[in-house]
This record gives sequence, C-alpha cells and structure tokens, in this order.
Amino acid sequence: MNWKKIRFYIKLYWLKVLLFTFLIGLAITLIMLVIVGLKAWNESESYLRQSQLAMIPLQLYLQIIMALIFGFVYTYLMYWLYFKRGASSFSQTSKKSISGADVGVTWNDVIGMDEAKEEALEIVKLITDRASLQQIGGKILKGILMLGPPGCGKTYLAKAIATETKLPFISMSGSEFVEMFVGVGAGRVRSLFKKAQQLAELEGGCIIFIDEIDAIGAQRSMDRGFGGTTEHNTTLNQLLVELDGLKDKDYNIVLIGATNVSEYYIDSALLRPGRFDRKIVVDKPNLEDREKLFAYYLSKVKYNLSDVKIDRLARITVGQSPADIANIVREAALITVRNKNTLISMKEIDEARERIALGIKRRIKLNEKEKWQIAYHEAGHAIVTYLLAPSKDVFKITITPRGHTGGATWTPEREDTFIEDSNQILSKIKISLGSYAAEKIKYNATTSGVYGDFSSAMYYANHMVWVLGMGKSGLLGNWQMPTRISEDIKSKLDSDVQEVLNSCLTEVTALLKKEELLLDRLAKELVTKSELNYDEIEAIFKEFGKNRA
Repeated sequence: MNWKKIRFYIKLYWLKVLLFTFLIGLAITLIMLVIVGLKAWNESESYLRQSQLAMIPLQLYLQIIMALIFGFVYTYLMYWLYFKRGASSFSQTSKKSISGADVGVTWNDVIGMDEAKEEALEIVKLITDRASLQQIGGKILKGILMLGPPGCGKTYLAKAIATETKLPFISMSGSEFVEMFVGVGAGRVRSLFKKAQQLAELEGGCIIFIDEIDAIGAQRSMDRGFGGTTEHNTTLNQLLVELDGLKDKDYNIVLIGATNVSEYYIDSALLRPGRFDRKIVVDKPNLEDREKLFAYYLSKVKYNLSDVKIDRLARITVGQSPADIANIVREAALITVRNKNTLISMKEIDEARERIALGIKRRIKLNEKEKWQIAYHEAGHAIVTYLLAPSKDVFKITITPRGHTGGATWTPEREDTFIEDSNQILSKIKISLGSYAAEKIKYNATTSGVYGDFSSAMYYANHMVWVLGMGKSGLLGNWQMPTRISEDIKSKLDSDVQEVLNSCLTEVTALLKKEELLLDRLAKELVTKSELNYDEIEAIFKEFGKNRA
C-alpha cells in the first residue's frame, strides 16, 4: 500500500485511528505506572513491602482493569452515539462503494440499445481520457440523465459504464434521501458527495448512480405548511450546489441519474448545462434488438433449435422491454421443467408469454354455449385484423380462460412504428368492435365480454376527436387541456366520437356478414382445438382465398 492510500485511509478513518491510538497510549501509561510502582516497592524497607504486598494486587490490578474498561466503554459509546446512531449519523449515507472491476456488468451484457450504448461509450472515453480533455481547456461532464420506460436497461447501462471506466461506483435510490425531518436529505447529499470526493482523490474518479432521481429532482414548489415540500426543495438545492462543483478542487465525479418519467417533470435548474450535461434516451428495443435479446437470453438455457423461431418471437413481442423478454425466457424454462421436458420449445414460450400477460389458466368448465360465444367473439377480432389492419398480424387465437378474460387474440404490430395516422387508429377501433359485431350477427345479442373492447374503442375514438382534431366537424385543438369549453363544442365533439364509432361498426358488420362462412369456420376450429397458432390461422384464411390486407 503506497503513502497516498495510507494518507487517504487516515483521512477517512481518522476517528478510529484516534481511538485506537488513545487506547494504546492508555495501555502504555498503565504499564509504565506498574513498572515504576514495582521499582519503588522493590527499593522500600522489607516491613513496608510485606505490609503493602497483600494490598497491591487488589488495588493495582483493579485500577488497571477499571481504567481499561472505562476507556473502552467510553470511547465506544461516544463513537456509537455520534457516528452510528446519533443525530449526526441520521443525515449520513451508509452506502458502500463498489470497484468498477467488481460491478460485473460488461459492455457485451448490454443488449438491445445500440444507440444508447454508442452515446454512453463516448462518455466513457471522456471520463477515462480526462487529461486530454483538460489539455484543450475542456471540462469533464458533471451529470448524465437517462430517460426511458422501466425495464429497458438504464441501471444496466450505468453499471456497464462503471465497469468500462474501472472507477468506484456508488448506487442509491432517490427515495433514500428524503425523510420526514427537514435537512436530512441535504445532509445525505453532502455525505454522498464527500464520500465520492474521497474515492475520486484516491482512485482518480468516482461514479454516482441515483435511480428514480425524480424522487428528489422533481420541480420545486411552495410548501403547504407540512414540511415535506421544504425537505424536497432543500435536498434538491443541495444537489444543485454539489453539481456546480463549488469546491477548491475539481474532482472527477460523474453523476448518473435515471428516471421513468418525462424530463418535463424534472426541475429545470437540474437540467441546465453544467449539471446534467447529457441526456441518454433508453427506449424499448426495435425488431433487430429484440432478436438479439432473445438470442442472448436463450443462449443461457437449453432450447429446441429447430422449433424455436427467434425472428417470430421478435415480431410477436413488439413494444416489450428487455426485462419483459428476459421474463418470458425465464418463465418458459420454469414451464419446461414443470412439464418434465429437457428442451424449451415454442409451446412453452407461448405458454409463458400468455401466462405473464393474462395469468394462469383458470379451471373453469365452460358450457357449450359459452364456448361458441367466446369463439365467435375472438374470430370477429381475427377476421377484422387480418382483412382490415395491414400493420398487424394475427399470431394466435385462444378461448382458454385466463385471468379476467375468457379468450384472447394476439395481434401484434408487424413492425415498429413511432407515429400513427388516422387510418391506423381507425383500424384499432375496428378490431375492438369486431367482437361486438360478430356476436350481434350470430346471436342478435352481445355478452359482457365486449366491455374491454368498448373501453378500448372509446379511448381511441375520443383521442382522435378530442386530442388530434380528426373529428368530422373539423374542430381543431387539444380539447382535453384544462380550458373552459362551451356546451355546444362539447356536444359537437361527443357527436364526432359517436360518428367515428358508428362508421367503424358499420364497416366491420358489413365485412363479417360477407365473410360469415369464414367466421363460422374459425369459430368451429376454436371450439374443437381451443387454440389456433399462426400457421393454422394462415391455412384457414388461405383456404378461403383471403390475402392479408
């Protein structure tokens, strides 16, 4: 251990060193007293030695023992009171740092976020090549804000940055700073940065990761008299001061914050240059990334290479996060073991996906009428999707009750989309109303199963009219904004919503009446088999000469 590290540990653990030195000094003093006493006793008269001989062991050793006990107890209690459980410890953070080499998340472990990795790699180079940056007068980044939905790998990416830079890594959650007492959060922020400065001085840098930073970084507001807002504001203010780097020495400390909320909820002072200098958006994976994710997670288990189609799995999981994909593979492995098989197949993966999305199969005995009702309900969804929604696939239909549903039709997007036009939104409404139309055609009545479909159709129709200005009346603007709206305008908007729903229902009803033979065939197959997979569905449509929209 070199002198720099010795000096650092003395600076970090000065109290323990002081206490240890005190105890050693006390012990040496007592030993010296014993030696001096024995020397004086040896030089005294014989009768005095004999008279004191009986008293020395009792008095001297008792004093020694009491002094040692008192010194140890006193110093330990003072340390415990003021630094472990006392008032000053309440505002201290007890988080331990981890060496970057010990984090254990390599760059290759981060799958499905190539754009975010590319930007993060640039940050790694800036942190590790700090000397070159300073030579041209540049300054190291102070903060990096990671934005994106949960389960997309923000924490994973932060750990990979720590591994690549090989710097100490301190990880905390935003909720760990805030307490019921005003000032505690600010104290913990100071304590955190003080520890980071010590590590940066020793190791050449430090990375602080605060997950769910919106807990302390949300926009400031006036206190309503209960103290909670004041505590939040004080904690955020202290964080702003620490990020400003108002210190005598420029430490190589980088703060990485992660949040699931929009950056508009974060205080603007925290987002300005010099604090969070960079924003990295970690979004849900695209088709190519999902293929990589499935290949990565399946490589860790045993699966049937000839049966499992990774490209098909990537297509059916549009909109799912890396955490969702990892969970599907993990659940499929459990189902495979439960079924006493040795290799994971598509059957187990489909079962896992459905179980995660809808729940475990329910042991409900459906009567014959209910089976046919559910079959026509799901067949209506499938036909409308296949013939009227060109952007979607029909991957699977089931009438097996799961969770709160009696059946399900899986209609994922065929490709990733970032914007939607009116035709795509209308196709979602038509798919939702396909079940209602099919039940009405076959039974001249509908079931309670259309509740969820109506909710979905109403949501999209309302969004088109009230938010996107796609209503027939031509009213423009986002009418869901908190503004005063006249009753006349409300009436026109509501009329536009009903017009959208009725026009879609008319088109769907006409289609299903025209394709009633196909509707009957799909329903019959569902009643017979309970489930139809992608290939079986394609075969039935091809049998009737139908091509995808």
